[in-house]
Amino acid sequence: MSRAHDRQPSGRSRGRRPALTPYRITMLVLTALAVVLIVENRDEIAIRLVVPIVTMPLYLALLIMFVLGGLCGALLIRSRGR
Repeated sequence: MSRAHDRQPSGRSRGRRPALTPYRITMLVLTALAVVLIVENRDEIAIRLVVPIVTMPLYLALLIMFVLGGLCGALLIRSRGR
C-alpha cells in the first residue's frame, strides 16, 4: 500500500514564494528613498570626469549612479549564482 495518499498537505504549496518577504520590503523601501533623494535634488552641478568638467542637474547624476549601482549589484548576484 502506498503512503503517498496518507500525507497531509502542508500549509504552503511547493515552489511558490510569498509575495512580500522582508527582503523585498527592504528593497522597495530603499528604492523609494533613492527615488525621493533623486527627485528632491534638482540643482545644476559641475562634475569633473577625470579631465572634462560636465554640468548637469544633480538628479541626473544621482539617477545615473543609482542605475550603475543596480547593474553592479545584479552582476554580483549573477556571478555568485554560478
